[in-house]
Amino acid sequence: MSQRDPAVPEEHLARTRSFTRRGGRMPERHHRAIAEHGADYVIDVDRVGEGTTVTAQARLDPASVFGREAPLVVEIGSGAGDAVVHAAQQTPERDFIALEVWRPGIAQTIAKARHAGVRNIRLIEVDAAQAMPMLFDTSSLSEVWTFFPDPWPKSKHHKRRLVQPSFADTIASLLVPQGIWRLATDWADYAWQMRDVVEGCSGLTNPYAGRLAAEGDEEHDPRGAHGGFAPRFEGRVETRFEGKGLKVERVVRDLEVHRA
Repeated sequence: MSQRDPAVPEEHLARTRSFTRRGGRMPERHHRAIAEHGADYVIDVDRVGEGTTVTAQARLDPASVFGREAPLVVEIGSGAGDAVVHAAQQTPERDFIALEVWRPGIAQTIAKARHAGVRNIRLIEVDAAQAMPMLFDTSSLSEVWTFFPDPWPKSKHHKRRLVQPSFADTIASLLVPQGIWRLATDWADYAWQMRDVVEGCSGLTNPYAGRLAAEGDEEHDPRGAHGGFAPRFEGRVETRFEGKGLKVERVVRDLEVHRA
């Protein structure tokens, strides 16, 4: 049995997580993608046992990982990899690290990256809330993306939501000056929570504060027609998950905030 790493605070090991599913059945082609190409794309970091909690020894040196110095973008919850693979293909001058706990998604991302011929992507299976400050140096990330995190819609589960004040402080500390945190959700009250969290973070500024309210927000938003949402990020491709939300007429809201 693995012993607890003293560098990992006890509260991290017993914390409330923002995710539940790590496994899932995979077709043979995805098993094959991991077996044949996982070594090219997946970073094996030092972790506590077999879980998603990393140790202080997990710190990354992106220049060594990618063999170059380049702006680094981290996507939290990359799902099946549509956004990160598209971005890596469109902007080869940047490097991308995708953090994901859904193993079938990791396999799909590897397959898509391989098919697209992109090598400026790496994947890590970790709990982002705990791992981000362990993996990355302060002021080292050009952008962070958090697209459609689990909304945990029941009020009693809101504490499980990823975007919380302490997490916003972490992201602000990791971004380079004027670095960008991009977020999106199709769950209205989570969008408002996200907006209030990022606007309440002293290390972040929202250039859209007080603007771009969605139609009907004035009736239901706790802050009325305050808005604060950004135009859709052009680099965010529409995924099948987003399409499902649009089919039931959910409004997708984007946020774009900068390190102060």
